[in-house]
Amino acid sequence: MSKRDLYELLNQMTLPEKVAQLTQLATPFFKGSSKQGEITGPMAAMQITDEDIPNIGSVLGASGAEEIRSIQKQHLAESRLGIPLLFMSDVVHGFKTIFPIPLAIGCSWNPALAEESARVAAKESAVSGIHVTFAPMVDLVRDPRWGRVMETTGEDPYLNGVFAKAQVRGFQGDHLKESKEHVAACVKHFAAYGAAEGGRDYNTVNMSDRQLQEMYLPAYKAALDEDCKMVMSSFNIVDGIPATANQTLMNGLLRGDWDFDGVMISDWGAVKELIPHGVAADKKDAARKALSAGTDIEMMTDCYASHLEELVAEGVIDEQTIDQSVLRILQFKEELGLFENPYRGADPVQEEQIIMSAPHREAAKQLAIESSVLLKNDQTLPLQKSQKVALIGPFADNGDILGQWSWQGSKEDAITLRQGLVNKLQEEPLLAVGSDISEINATSLEQALTVAQQADVLIVALGEHSTMSGEAGSLTNIQLPQAQLDLLQSLAELDKPIVSILFNGRPLDLHGVIEHSHAIIEAWFPGTEGGNALADLLYGDENFSGKLTMSFPNSVGQIPVYYNHYNTGRPKGAPDAQVRYVSQYLDSPNGPLFPFGFGLSYTTFAYQEPVLSTDQLTSDRTLNLTVKVKNTGNWTGTETVQLYLRDLVGEVVRPVKELKDFKQVKLLPGEEQEIHFTLTEEQLRYYHSDMSYSSDPGDFEVLVGPNSQETVNTFFTLI
Repeated sequence: MSKRDLYELLNQMTLPEKVAQLTQLATPFFKGSSKQGEITGPMAAMQITDEDIPNIGSVLGASGAEEIRSIQKQHLAESRLGIPLLFMSDVVHGFKTIFPIPLAIGCSWNPALAEESARVAAKESAVSGIHVTFAPMVDLVRDPRWGRVMETTGEDPYLNGVFAKAQVRGFQGDHLKESKEHVAACVKHFAAYGAAEGGRDYNTVNMSDRQLQEMYLPAYKAALDEDCKMVMSSFNIVDGIPATANQTLMNGLLRGDWDFDGVMISDWGAVKELIPHGVAADKKDAARKALSAGTDIEMMTDCYASHLEELVAEGVIDEQTIDQSVLRILQFKEELGLFENPYRGADPVQEEQIIMSAPHREAAKQLAIESSVLLKNDQTLPLQKSQKVALIGPFADNGDILGQWSWQGSKEDAITLRQGLVNKLQEEPLLAVGSDISEINATSLEQALTVAQQADVLIVALGEHSTMSGEAGSLTNIQLPQAQLDLLQSLAELDKPIVSILFNGRPLDLHGVIEHSHAIIEAWFPGTEGGNALADLLYGDENFSGKLTMSFPNSVGQIPVYYNHYNTGRPKGAPDAQVRYVSQYLDSPNGPLFPFGFGLSYTTFAYQEPVLSTDQLTSDRTLNLTVKVKNTGNWTGTETVQLYLRDLVGEVVRPVKELKDFKQVKLLPGEEQEIHFTLTEEQLRYYHSDMSYSSDPGDFEVLVGPNSQETVNTFFTLI
């Protein structure tokens, strides 16, 4: 359908039909759905009539090829103009085959695998009838108390941007309209949702424009540069105005400076939430403000449906404003090929063959291997098959390893740690739960101790229930529940080697774990193939290569703690620093327990001093850096070589270091390779006091290493 055809279609639409295109409703509202009529709770309060439904523009949360074909068929039969529905869902890190949570995906430092995970998710989603996924979530996060940290790839703007691009490519492919195996991506949450105060979901965000531009916006822009088709507004305020009604953010930055002409959708209920925010007097006022700011689709509230016609009649809103949003939605449907094929990729026969296929599960396993992070190892790992193992803990045989945003994932399909060990060893390990996630009793503890006494080594599987992170999963105490810490302490008294494996959705305060563990594996929520992946790692059939993309605090009182912080005028550890009157805690180190970029391997790597092609960089001439990295251990291993820069003197204060590039290299024992990086003047630019974006001539430090703390360095000058 051409642009002219779309305009002609728009001109045929009545105002009520246009308004309905701007409304998204959940599956129970639609004929043809198996859930039709199950309208309860907040849905029942929506003023949506039977006459509205045939003109509604999009559906939230439907899945399954038969179900979606049924809804679309019923809709087209009743729609006067035959405008197809858009089907959107939260496919965050897998549809039915669940990959590790996005925070774990970031820890792989492998964008190609991240892209593959999105491609697999898109293929399973598309064959089930879905057109749009609400991913990637690219919010930069520095506060592990926030439950939605599990959805991000970490605390660094550059790395988040790399993964944003990779995921958009994986979801959308190169030819979205022609490909029935891809879905449109929706980047979220625009903007700065990850900076919610106190790590409390839906809470206030307050930051300088420079911080917003420099740290929080780049990953959204990266997704849009990759032609991401949709943007979702965030729940929070930006400079005092909720994002969903923020003219400066949406019309000024997104649609103006960035030239985004795709569809903007609110998050669930966010238009109506302008009222409790205190910027809208009622639903009518909320509708006016959200639409005027460029929010095209209202998700799951009825402010638009109830009041836009009235606002047009009163002359408060020009119908052309509504037309702009409707045209964007029609254009989006055209870009997906829905006018020619309203059922798109939905295919019940192919669905059975594609979903949870062996190649998909293998891809999920590989990403679980590469995203697991070895935090500690006192020569306990890898295990030997001759050792007698006791598997203990609430996650010993627990399928709750998918994470909260595993919408269509099944715990029954997940390979538990016990199942993974059985597959590896061809025999059952000694097994005892020992405690529930949050409760322990004398009987279960005694059973665990009895089993542990029979073993050579103890694998203790600990963690959070999936509902303890994710949306609305904020916590003030990010230690493991006391019951699990008590279990671990009791097991430690047996004086046997302990391997602690953590299943969780956020960085944790690991006091109570690190003291009693000889080895610690951060497995995150590893997804469908988690047990098989961990078994391979435990026994050395695979080596650890994962590295943290978010710092682990020493204590919750340090938060936010992150690597690319600013210095103060009295930095601790400076050559002339005083003992007391410096920026420090009296009861804790300043730095994290485990820093950004950290992760151990079964082998070791040595870095030589970096060598520059020249010590001067100019705007029209690059600078090359070479660093030799050697595998000094006895195992083949993959190392992520990280490059950081520091501007020694800026017009405004600059971070102590910033990640600018990274490369992965696989080395045999004893093998040495030269790793090459190219530095450009563009990498040195930043926002000045007048918000101009440029670099300054002067001296810079370049640091290379295995993580953000252990680096070798040299210096150059920008002239």
